[in-house]
Amino acid sequence: MSLRALFDLPAPAKINLFLHVTGRRADGYHLLQSVFALVDWCDTLHLECRDDGRLQRHDLGPALPPDDLCLRAARALRQASGTRLGADLTIEKRLPWGAGLGGGSSDAATVLLGLNRLWGLHWPRERLAALALGLGADVPFFIGGRNAWVEGIGEQLQAIALPPQRWLLLKPPIAVPTAAIFASPLLGRNTKVATLLDFLADPTGFRHNDLQGPAMAYSSEVQEAVALAAQCGTHSRMTGSGSAVFAEIGSEAQAARARQILKELPDGWSGWLGRGLDHHPLLDFAS
Repeated sequence: MSLRALFDLPAPAKINLFLHVTGRRADGYHLLQSVFALVDWCDTLHLECRDDGRLQRHDLGPALPPDDLCLRAARALRQASGTRLGADLTIEKRLPWGAGLGGGSSDAATVLLGLNRLWGLHWPRERLAALALGLGADVPFFIGGRNAWVEGIGEQLQAIALPPQRWLLLKPPIAVPTAAIFASPLLGRNTKVATLLDFLADPTGFRHNDLQGPAMAYSSEVQEAVALAAQCGTHSRMTGSGSAVFAEIGSEAQAARARQILKELPDGWSGWLGRGLDHHPLLDFAS
């Protein structure tokens, strides 16, 4: 019997353990260095095969934009593969938008990985990643399925192993526009280029996000989130272009304080106390 449906497919978030802007290309794209780390705060997707070739999205919770990355990913894979099958895509959204957590990119990657299996395509990971790059710079990372050292404009990935870690993540109500942060006159673009060996030799020296200053100037809520996370964790900082922040949780006392903070979050805030992931839960969905 052929596979007809896949349920409870996770789409995990990522955090930037650091983010350096090292330059700018002639075409305006910024050159970055970062480490992307998977965390266990996830959206959940359900995919069901259709024989009529139609692609339909169903939202559980707040409605997504009509032409979101999930539908674009499904259309791109259908066209590239030549399949005549379609799918119903049901999305249970938990990750906040405008957070720097890669939620939309992760959802798109889970759609590609899930449909690769549901439609019986058996595409290798490299082929899915090449298609994913056309959807957004972060999507190939989630296809790759491993924590990674990231360079270029986000397209150069090298898998790395990270030690187990607990994190507190906080997202204030504001959604910081990425374009505004990269256009900020406060943004420096000349952080010294580092190497993966530098990071592996001393990860504690890589806890700075060059985008945090411009984001805090854009919204005081980002500064408030950093300060709130620092009350129970260490080395609190922003992920991506914000507005979510995170802190390292190193003890049960810190975890207890983090749980209390999450219970007392003001309206419009969201958060998560969780752990880093060694790999993407759907790693075996592509060879």
